[in-house]
Amino acid sequence: MPDTPPLSRRGLLATTAASAALLASGTAATRAFAAPAPAPTPQRLAALAAQSADGFASVPALGLTTTTGGIAGPTVTLTTGAQLADYVNRNSPYVLLVSGRIEIDGMLTVVANKSILGVGSTAEITGGGLQLGSTTRPGNNVIIRNIRFTHASDDSVSVTNRAHHVWIDHCDFSQGYDGLLDVKRESDYVTISWNRFHDHSKTCLLGHNDGYTADRGKLRVTYHHNFFDGTDQRHPRVRFAEPVHVYNNHYRNNRLYGVASTENAGVLVEGNYFENVPHPIYSGYDDSGPGRVVERNNVYVNSGAPETLGTVVEPRTYYAYTLDAASSVPGIVAAGVGTGRI
Repeated sequence: MPDTPPLSRRGLLATTAASAALLASGTAATRAFAAPAPAPTPQRLAALAAQSADGFASVPALGLTTTTGGIAGPTVTLTTGAQLADYVNRNSPYVLLVSGRIEIDGMLTVVANKSILGVGSTAEITGGGLQLGSTTRPGNNVIIRNIRFTHASDDSVSVTNRAHHVWIDHCDFSQGYDGLLDVKRESDYVTISWNRFHDHSKTCLLGHNDGYTADRGKLRVTYHHNFFDGTDQRHPRVRFAEPVHVYNNHYRNNRLYGVASTENAGVLVEGNYFENVPHPIYSGYDDSGPGRVVERNNVYVNSGAPETLGTVVEPRTYYAYTLDAASSVPGIVAAGVGTGRI
């Protein structure tokens, strides 16, 4: 497998002078968000649909060589909730372009081989959320990128029911009801990258509950270059999974905790920037038993001491990656995170 996808991780960022200035300044200006990406064109949208996942979503397994979404199917632009509900539930592959603000009710089931991509910087799904897969129709090989999720009546996005090879990238999650982005019920090979999470408490659950032991040996997830911006907890909260790779994320003002490894999970936390986080890393949390957690090369600013326990399988045994210096993470993440950047 190549060390980098056809379009590199840096290629996912808007290559603007504003971004370059932000990365070079090393000042408080690096906390501002970069200028948006150029206006969408058919050629740009086609290139976006063809970009490749990294992390666990890129790993050959379970009959797939990587995560490609709906690239094998036609491209359709969606502007209404009814259209979205129809196309995400079809059995064929599709590249689905979300244009503008779409209101939905409840959870829409997304089945296999879909790319759901926001157009420009204004794509939004509000009022409900997306559930990847049902008990009878898998939500495998799904890509969700460049969409703002707000005011969901349940989870904003739920990766569940053995869904595998899922890439959720450059989205914005806020003001949901339950979890903003949960992965559970034997799902596997997932990458969550370059997303902003804010104005919410329960952020990213990984593992259904303490009694759902079928998650053992599953739930391999990569979290990288996300901005956990004032969210309270679950960044992620992990049960049973190993390895879970949490790297190069920016944590800021997380009131309860950053990462929690529980129920003998194995989590590697590396190269992250924790700012004003009283409990950056827990082993065990609430009624859940301790999990294994290794931390290395993190920066802790006005934050508590991390808890660690045991050893964890190295993610490099699955995929190659490049680790940014933790001190540079706030500027790098600010220049590329969220919607309108790709």
